[in-house]
Amino acid sequence: MRATVRHGMTEGVVAYEEKPREQWLFDYPAQVALTCTQIWWTTEVGTAFARLEEGYENAMKDYYRKQVAQLKTLITMLIGPLSQGDRQKVMTVCTVDVHARDVVAKMIAQKVDSAQAFLWLSQLRHRWDDEAKHCFANICDAQFLYSYEYLGNTPLVSQPLDDLLPPPPTPLPSPSHPAAPFRPVLC
Repeated sequence: MRATVRHGMTEGVVAYEEKPREQWLFDYPAQVALTCTQIWWTTEVGTAFARLEEGYENAMKDYYRKQVAQLKTLITMLIGPLSQGDRQKVMTVCTVDVHARDVVAKMIAQKVDSAQAFLWLSQLRHRWDDEAKHCFANICDAQFLYSYEYLGNTPLVSQPLDDLLPPPPTPLPSPSHPAAPFRPVLC
């Protein structure tokens, strides 16, 4: 199962830019699509920071506008006909995208102009290493190899106070404690 998830991510990360995101999303299982969107969020925010350093003052604002447009597209998709699994996948991506949009909005409001700012470093950031063909999860100064465990397709919940508290001590990754920015809803 882990090899299958890793293989899917290897393909998904590369294919992300090959077609519109709202089409690409249906080419991969939920966990792969969700993780790849998080990898690309980290990459695109990094690109915005690089553009800020080059002197383009609206780089982060431009990326924020892109995020809003992506969210509008996903919301439009939710209004239309979708299978139960696809609807859950799109809703889960929406949940993570709203959090990502809010992080970018907060960085704009606080005039964060460096990728070394704590506000950015304190986020769970996924990145893809092309050489190693692996996903890594970073938060603050910690880095963990993504475990590629199947996590299922369950709703996610971001608690309102999550962004007000400092990040918790990062536990060692284990099969029972995968690094995830949200908690599954337990019904």
